[in-house]
Amino acid sequence: NVQQLEQLTELVRGSLDPIRRKIIVALITTDVHARDIVETLINEGCETTGDFLWQQQLRYGWDSGDERVVVRQVNAAFEYGYEYMGATSRLVITPLTDRCWMTITGALHINLGAAPAGPAGTGKTESTKDLAKAMGIYCVVFNCSEQINYVMMGRLFSGLAQQGAWSCLDEFNRIDIEVLSVIAQQL
Repeated sequence: NVQQLEQLTELVRGSLDPIRRKIIVALITTDVHARDIVETLINEGCETTGDFLWQQQLRYGWDSGDERVVVRQVNAAFEYGYEYMGATSRLVITPLTDRCWMTITGALHINLGAAPAGPAGTGKTESTKDLAKAMGIYCVVFNCSEQINYVMMGRLFSGLAQQGAWSCLDEFNRIDIEVLSVIAQQL
């Protein structure tokens, strides 16, 4: 609702403590994206839930049979993780972010991982972290280096598996090939 966005904008322009400001900015970011989605759906003549324009959106629904929240995108469906990360900022979602999220959720749906590639500073890690946040899943960012050994990676993987968390392995290419070989066996 445009009126609610205007009210939130007025609030953020006022005097707020840092936590409330961060919460309201995150709400505005999410609401602006939702508003843009609705405008696109209307302008493109999306009429049914079977239209791809609707299917490609990250959607939340209640599964009354299993009594759980389900996150859906295209043909992928995941149980919402309920991991609370506190009052954190949100990424501005662009069409490229949407495509990245579709690729990641599609890969996860067929039990694969994702390895976004591209130049440094283009938002690969932030996009993955924000998708995890949107799905209620904790995401650990691990900056790899030449000093990484298989024991360290084994501990990381063990913790991730126990938690059910995601991980972004930044600079993965810096790990020695011998260590990568052992890591491949660990997986």
